[in-house]
Parts: sequence; structure tokens; C-alpha cells
Amino acid sequence: MTVELRHLRYFVAVAEELNFTRAAARLHISQPPLSQQIRQLEEELAVRLFDRTKHQVRITPAGEAVLNEARRTLAQADRVGIAARRLSEGVSGSLRVGFPGSFPHTTLPAILRAFRAKFPAVELTLHERSTEEQLASLATGTIDVAFVRLPVERAPASLVIKAILREPLILALPRKHPLARRGKVAVKALAAEPFILFPRHGAPGLYDQIEGICRRAGFQPSVAQEASQIQTIISLVSAGLGVAIVPRSMQTLHREHVVYRALGGAGVMTEMAVAYEKENPSIALQSFLRIVAGGNIARIRAIATCPPPSKRQP
Repeated sequence: MTVELRHLRYFVAVAEELNFTRAAARLHISQPPLSQQIRQLEEELAVRLFDRTKHQVRITPAGEAVLNEARRTLAQADRVGIAARRLSEGVSGSLRVGFPGSFPHTTLPAILRAFRAKFPAVELTLHERSTEEQLASLATGTIDVAFVRLPVERAPASLVIKAILREPLILALPRKHPLARRGKVAVKALAAEPFILFPRHGAPGLYDQIEGICRRAGFQPSVAQEASQIQTIISLVSAGLGVAIVPRSMQTLHREHVVYRALGGAGVMTEMAVAYEKENPSIALQSFLRIVAGGNIARIRAIATCPPPSKRQP
């Protein structure tokens, strides 16, 4: 016979009750099978665990030693069981999340707060990366989920890509710029302006979208500076080095010398999507995706779609 966890549980119950009848009731079994299991355990261990008389049960010194180890073993088994259940339910484990520089100002904080509140035991690791880098990381398995701007070029067939947020593009310009006096700026009015853009390899979807907006207005944007970080782009606008077309949620980045204005024309929108490998077996990933798909980001969506200030800022 091999010692099993049930044998240890039976033994601990008898050791704590020092009475086979009470121990059997506690274990919800009858007394004869309990006595038989204890005898089998003693035979397996080759020691006497209890001294029994008609009126008394006493634990032996060997039984005391076994009792300490049995309790430790049962406690560890319980911890293993809890860990396994938590992992199977997606409430533990780890999750590696990739995101572009602009995403912390949209839905990401709300998603992370909601996920952390529901699954506090999951270890979250965040990686700020360009779209190209995120796709490569998904392919190599170094991240589990990515947030990207649409459209995504040359997306592998193994990826699932789902749009989660649609928001307008707006104009960021220096506060003293003549166009800042307007409530809404036509794209064609930017034909002679120096632009500050993301490098195309970092955000190809957004870069091509901005370029397409300008091209439809009859001009090719003159790129004065490129910057990978949205904070850097807004800082360069604040320094008077050019104008930038950015997602509307970026207006939460307040800079003293920057104003945000709506762009004239319909359909000037950008979309954010979540991407992941369809064969990724991570339970934590599935839990995360349910948070993303749920109603937890409605408030941030509202912020992203509210109109930018139209009056001159003080």
C-alpha cells in the first residue's frame, strides 16, 4: 500500500479527536473503515501510531512525529489545490501585455484597474513597444497580448485582431499659432505647416492614416520631426516646432503652450485593437480578454470621444 492523502487525513482526525467514533463522524464515514485505514497506515509505516484500550486512545511518540509531518503535507496539498484551481479559473499566473506609447492615455489604465481588481494574483508585466515590435513579440511568445492601431500591415494568420476603440483624430498646435483662434481647422489649412509625426515603422497604421488625410486635402505633409513617444510629440508642438494630428484621447496630455482643435471633415477616425495568438492557451489571457470585451472601458471611451476645447486656452 502507498500512503495517500486520505490516509493522512484519517490519521490527523483520529489524532486530534483521540476518539475513533468522533473522528469517523467528522470524516463522514463509519468507524470500521476508519479503523481499517489506520491499521493499514501503521503497517505501511511499520510503526504503532496509537495505543488503544476500550476506553482510551492515546497517540504514541512515533504518532506525534508522524502527526507533524502529516499536517505539513496536507497543508501543502491544500495550497497546491488552491493554486491549481486559481490558475484554471484565470485568477493567478502571469500575463505579458504590449502597448504603444499613445495607449496609456486611452483605455489601458481602465482595463488594468478592472483586471487588477478582479484578478489580483495574476502577475502583470507591461511592455511599451511599437506595432512592429509587438507583432514580433507575439510571434516569439515574449508577450501574450498587444494593443495596436489599425490597420495592421502583414498581420500573421495566427493572430486574432479585434477592434476595441474608435476615436476621432484632432489637431495639436502651439497656443500662439494663428490657427489656434479657430474652433475647427480644415485639413487643407495645414498644407504649409511643418508636421511632427510618429516614424512609420513604429505606427504604420496611424502614419498612413494621417498621410492619407493630408493627401485627400491636396498636399503631402512636410515632416519636420519624428518622435516615437506621444509625450515627445506634444512637447515638440509645445516648443513651436510644428503641428501634429493625434488621437483625441491625447488631449489629456496638458501642456502649457499646446491647444487641441477639431479637424474639419467627416470620417477622420482612428481605431485601437487588441491582438493575440489564437493558439495561446493562457487562462489569464482569456480572463484579460473578457475584461477588455466587457463594459469596463466605457468611461474612457466617453473621454476619448468628447469634443476638444474650442476656445483659446488661458
